[in-house]
Amino acid sequence: MKAYLFSLALLFLSLVQGLNTRGQGTTVKVFHVYSPQSPFRPSKPVSWEDSVLQMLAEDQARLQFLSSLAGRKSWVPIASGRQIVQSPTYIVKANVGTPAQTFLMALDTSNDAAWIPCNGCVGCSSTVFNSATSTTFKTLGCDAPQCKQVPNPICGGSTCTWNTTYGGSTILSNLTRDTIALSTDIVPGYTFGCIQKTTGSSVPPQGLLGLGRGPLSFLSQTQALYKSTFSYCLPSFRTLNFSGTLRLGPVGQPLRIKTTPLLKNPRRSSLYYVNLIGIRVGRKIVDIPASALAFNPTTGAGTIFDSGTVFTRLVAPAYNAVRDEFRRRVGNATVSSLGGFDTCYTGPIVAPTMTFMFSGMNVTLPPDNLLIRSTAGSTSCLAMAAAPDNVNSVLNVIANMQQQNHRILFDVPNSRIGVAREPCS
Repeated sequence: MKAYLFSLALLFLSLVQGLNTRGQGTTVKVFHVYSPQSPFRPSKPVSWEDSVLQMLAEDQARLQFLSSLAGRKSWVPIASGRQIVQSPTYIVKANVGTPAQTFLMALDTSNDAAWIPCNGCVGCSSTVFNSATSTTFKTLGCDAPQCKQVPNPICGGSTCTWNTTYGGSTILSNLTRDTIALSTDIVPGYTFGCIQKTTGSSVPPQGLLGLGRGPLSFLSQTQALYKSTFSYCLPSFRTLNFSGTLRLGPVGQPLRIKTTPLLKNPRRSSLYYVNLIGIRVGRKIVDIPASALAFNPTTGAGTIFDSGTVFTRLVAPAYNAVRDEFRRRVGNATVSSLGGFDTCYTGPIVAPTMTFMFSGMNVTLPPDNLLIRSTAGSTSCLAMAAAPDNVNSVLNVIANMQQQNHRILFDVPNSRIGVAREPCS
């Protein structure tokens, strides 16, 4: 236990504090929870094959969760590593309460409310928020307007509580308020769920920060400060450095960036839908049925950008067409499978580029964003899969491996998403 606390203390010391300079803003690092600096990495070495299969299995729960959903500049460092006990894979340091208590909260662009494990929580990790020591902490009652913004609130007593699911977990939370700061910008009276009980292993051990578009999201609660605008650059999950960044606010965002319009789905209002109109493998535009890419608010069909899914999922007709063209371009190399990946190779291959064609924007991915490679480098797999054969089969998800080393801009006031290459690993 002492060794764990010591390593956790070193981790916090190693996280670079937000640098606040006039006209420059603040940067906050984000890192992967499975990285060598993370206290959540496995205590025993995990083989490459096992780690890939684990991430793929947790993606399944993530996709099930997605299917159920319908100002100034701050720079926040992001760090990277492989996931172990939760679906979101990138975390930022957040200071909560007065005096501040520090947590490594997972970023999630497809969720709204923030959750933090609190003292007395059943099923939570050992790192919990001690609300009794915070002079700014407040529990919200059923008469609070925020209580109407959570799904299925429970108002049997004086406290507003609610049950929700996340991945393969269930969460019981009290609705509460306290200060939060990702950088030097302190946000007073931030509304979040104080977790009282949880089951399953999908909930991030030290909490989650929702970056969706709903009223309880960080984006909405800091609208006056950050103008509902943010971007991030996610480093590779193999990197050892705290090199990714979350930029909050319109100032300092890329001026020259390709963008595509955001689409609105009232049934899944938190999700960032875009119009994917085609996919090119090498120089060939793959023949994909229009229905596989079409946006449909009634069914939830369409394409979203998501920070919590690891590997891109395409509906079966789209994936099969892309996979077949990818194999054809690679040539006569022997194809094998690994878990949910059906296009793996042993030995060196020359992989083609892949271009996602959106309305008004093309994004060409190099091999590093397309292939998951073994530690020894002898095996590589196309890091995509078909959407599972259930309700999720209508949803295409542009996942975080395909977003790595790109600046992804979420500009809600101008209803657009932008993508630009930016090495940050």
